[in-house]
Amino acid sequence: MSTNASPADPLATLGTLPGVADSVDSVRKAVDRVYGHRVMRRRSNEITSEAALRGARASAALSGADWALEEVRRRTDFSSEPEARTVGAALRLTAEAGQLLSIWRQSPLRVLARLHLVAASGSGADEAVGRPRLAGEPVDEPLIEGPLPGADEVAGRLDGLAELIIRGSSAPALVAAAVVHGELLALRPFVSHNGLVARAAERIVLVGSGLDPKSICPAEVGHAEQGRAAYAAAFEGYLSGTPEGMATWIAHCGRAVELGVRESTAVCEALQRGAA
Repeated sequence: MSTNASPADPLATLGTLPGVADSVDSVRKAVDRVYGHRVMRRRSNEITSEAALRGARASAALSGADWALEEVRRRTDFSSEPEARTVGAALRLTAEAGQLLSIWRQSPLRVLARLHLVAASGSGADEAVGRPRLAGEPVDEPLIEGPLPGADEVAGRLDGLAELIIRGSSAPALVAAAVVHGELLALRPFVSHNGLVARAAERIVLVGSGLDPKSICPAEVGHAEQGRAAYAAAFEGYLSGTPEGMATWIAHCGRAVELGVRESTAVCEALQRGAA
């Protein structure tokens, strides 16, 4: 992450970039609306479960396994071929993320290691699972472009990211989630499944911050709906480290949350009509 922010609270400084406050306000209003839906008072657990399924499906799609929702819902074996393993990894990550909220603020690196362990289960690369990659180890992440930092840089920047998280920030949840997501995509700290882990970490921040405590606003759905090309273009903004680029990435992540809200609102309305 490259900004001109104060070292005391760089995330908060990102929140002052042009347009970011508008994105934060728009996301907050959208989240408040879906939480106020009448169905949420009676059936919030169903909305949470459906959001998890749809979020996992969308995250897998961004990692190259674009399956129909009903196929994900129907399937029981996720070990047979590469796309199935990607979908299975996304489902496991979404389930695991909710169990790691209490650990995140105290030990984010431990959480990231656990996420990779869960995602890469059964991948055959056991010696590299659950730890940052070492010098010379290849990275299997064909859909994420950009220069690949060396192992030493990865270790240093992961430590810096962990310090920011542990120290805490007055920055809006959207800003913190976007930075965690973007930094993990930029670093690709593991030998595989980095995109899936980055999006799971974004979910943890959004939920753990209190913005989306019931995990009903799947940003992954919004990232997938905007398309891989838009995702990659916005990520280029993050990689640039410029104020404009960072603001573009944060706004993209904000739009993803809003689209996730729209998805869950549609589920609420379907349940209300008795159609789901």
